[in-house]
Amino acid sequence: MTRYVALLRGVNVGGVTIKMVDLADLVSGLGYTDVSTVLASGNVLFTSTDAASAAMSALKAALRTRFGYEAWVHVLTVDAIRELIAAYPFARESGRHAYVVFAVTPGVRAELLAVELDPAVEQAQAGDGVVYWSVPKGSTLDSALGKAQAKAAYTPWLTTRNLNTLEKLAH
Repeated sequence: MTRYVALLRGVNVGGVTIKMVDLADLVSGLGYTDVSTVLASGNVLFTSTDAASAAMSALKAALRTRFGYEAWVHVLTVDAIRELIAAYPFARESGRHAYVVFAVTPGVRAELLAVELDPAVEQAQAGDGVVYWSVPKGSTLDSALGKAQAKAAYTPWLTTRNLNTLEKLAH
């Protein structure tokens, strides 16, 4: 049995509204156990014998069927989340957000890392399947990397989580 984290993109923002109790019910209905949600932004913990790729496919199909939207889901082990947290390369400072951008493909990660950043404002660095990002609070959407992530072409490939959220998921 493996403990997983499913990260859903765009839940409870942009018109996709899902109650976390309904999300937990859906995940339990797939036969997964020890299901719990964290915050109201599409973070689900569960235990399964399935491989991560199989769980991702099952979740996408079930979300499409039950909630009627094209779901974008990233499934990682809790241990992988812990490793990503431990590898965060930037100082965690008051007044700054510490983010991890989950990017499915190396090409998308490379494109994000190629965005020209003002290092006095924001920093980005490659990680294992992710882009680590530090940006001042209040500047997330207006920053160069924030704007780059908003491109429609990236919708199926990216989801971003604050390091604080990931720490909640890892415990």
